[in-house]
Amino acid sequence: MLRHLLTLAFQTDPLPVTTSEGNPAELSLDQAGVWILQLQGYALEYGPILLLNLLAAAAIFIVGRMVAGWLTSLSASTMRRGRVDATLVNFAKSIIYWALMLFVIMAVLDRLGVDTTSFAAVVAAAGLAVGLALQDSLSNFASGVMLILFHPFRVGNYIEAGGTAGIVEEIQIFNTVMRTGDNKRIIVPNSSITSGIITNYAAHELRRIDLVIMCGYGDNLREVKEFLEEVLAAEPRILDEPAPLVAVDQLADNGVNLIVRPWVKTAEYWDVRWSLTEEIKNGFDDRGFTIPYPTRDINIVKQPA
Repeated sequence: MLRHLLTLAFQTDPLPVTTSEGNPAELSLDQAGVWILQLQGYALEYGPILLLNLLAAAAIFIVGRMVAGWLTSLSASTMRRGRVDATLVNFAKSIIYWALMLFVIMAVLDRLGVDTTSFAAVVAAAGLAVGLALQDSLSNFASGVMLILFHPFRVGNYIEAGGTAGIVEEIQIFNTVMRTGDNKRIIVPNSSITSGIITNYAAHELRRIDLVIMCGYGDNLREVKEFLEEVLAAEPRILDEPAPLVAVDQLADNGVNLIVRPWVKTAEYWDVRWSLTEEIKNGFDDRGFTIPYPTRDINIVKQPA
């Protein structure tokens, strides 16, 4: 009905109206009168239907908006019960709500008699164009959703990923913010993180310290092992379980390699490692043990003249 009214209002073809005098001005007035009469006829014929469609469209919009809000809240509650990250919940709420509202708007336009097929085609074409233009951003977004959903690391963890290492300060939809040991702020695209290897040094409560200590071939090996075991036993931050290990690992070119592997809490890893290294060096000096370094003997042979 709305299309009929618009066609009539903008009709340009002359109407078959004649007067006895043939005056153009009177002819124009007669045309206007005929248009008014025709509009009145269409209004009387289609007016109730148009009013009903407008009321129905308004009802569809109001009810659809309420249903969209209810479904969005229900989805958010379900995700929260599933312990989904709050950042992903808020983002998913926005996506779900506007996707549902798009269907509501299309239903309203269809009720008003607007052809939604072309409208859907325009939306699809626009979405394709935007997707191609924002290809890298969409890749970072998808990677951000994966990071938030699967939790390979959390805020506060020390990780190595995306070609850098640091403490995770914030996991955003497009980027991950990290802080290095010297207090530099690094923003890494999420796609760079998910496309490579992620090393999470804080994933577990315990970590093992791996030290390789070399002593000379002239040192008493049993005394060296006893000394290393005493150093581990004197350190209160080293755990009894799993038990620490001291063993001969390799007879190298310049000396004997011993491995020292105690277990500590992850938060105390570096402090204990540095303390052990210092204590072992001081103990070697006090006991006369040697720490070999690469040497080369050069023999010069003089040829007889």
